Amino acid sequence: MSDFKIHTLGCGSAKPTLRHQPSSTVIDYRGNLFMIDCGEGAQTAFQRFRLRLTRLHHIFLTHLHGDHVLGLPGLIGTMGLSGGGGDITIHTFEDGREILTTILDYFSRDLPIRVKFNIIRQEENIVFENQSLRVRTVPLRHRVPAVGYIFEEKDKPRHIDRASCDFHGVPVSQFNAIRQGEDFVKPDGILVPNALLTTTPTPSRSYAHISDTEYTPELAAEIGPVDLLFHETTYLDSHANEAAARGHSTARQAGKMATLCGAKRLLTGHYSSRYRDDSAFKHEAQEEFPDVILNNEGLTIEL
Repeated sequence: MSDFKIHTLGCGSAKPTLRHQPSSTVIDYRGNLFMIDCGEGAQTAFQRFRLRLTRLHHIFLTHLHGDHVLGLPGLIGTMGLSGGGGDITIHTFEDGREILTTILDYFSRDLPIRVKFNIIRQEENIVFENQSLRVRTVPLRHRVPAVGYIFEEKDKPRHIDRASCDFHGVPVSQFNAIRQGEDFVKPDGILVPNALLTTTPTPSRSYAHISDTEYTPELAAEIGPVDLLFHETTYLDSHANEAAARGHSTARQAGKMATLCGAKRLLTGHYSSRYRDDSAFKHEAQEEFPDVILNNEGLTIEL
């Protein structure tokens, strides 16, 4: 079972329907949960899909449109009412801090949870980092300031070749240094190259979340390559002019972007409510890129 999973809570766009809820995605990385956007109904979906609120400590907002934000006050309130306390960090623009502070101070002021804000900008930048994971932003083109998020594992250490290490007399106390790439010098001064003592590390994994944006092919080099690309597919190609006017992309354009940024798989989403057959998004994207996953609420993808 993978320790890097993507859960879809909502993959609709501005107008909720009986088939889709507004945008919300949860990344489960080694048991820690990271949410991207929090549309209406996100907290209900969180419970329905048996995710644990006590493991959620970071919420990343792509932009400040209601279908990506309006579920947040209720979610924070529920987290406080659960009695767990602790901190949660909301990564958002300065306007988001001002708006959400006002709302949360009014509705959640007495709850045992501390909300912190990390102010982001419409630029490429690292906004979160721990020992094994890095989250960075890329600037998107929408009707308001917007960013995409890239979740990247840091480079992993090399694997010890125990038989070779034993043959060359490498003490266990030096194994950590050997994993990090150091060579070994024997007592007689002979140098044993690291490549003889280790094997190739497990490949690092990555996920890119590119929500509301015009088709921006020049952004591909900043995004990829990635193992999984979520790229909005609000419209089909028959409405490409409307997509451009509203700062959105078509399924065909998402397929082109997946090719350009070297993605291994493409995940659709942010569907306009005007369409009744979601499969059309997959078919259109597949004309540009072969490995397309049709998104839906409750979908879990393992990396």
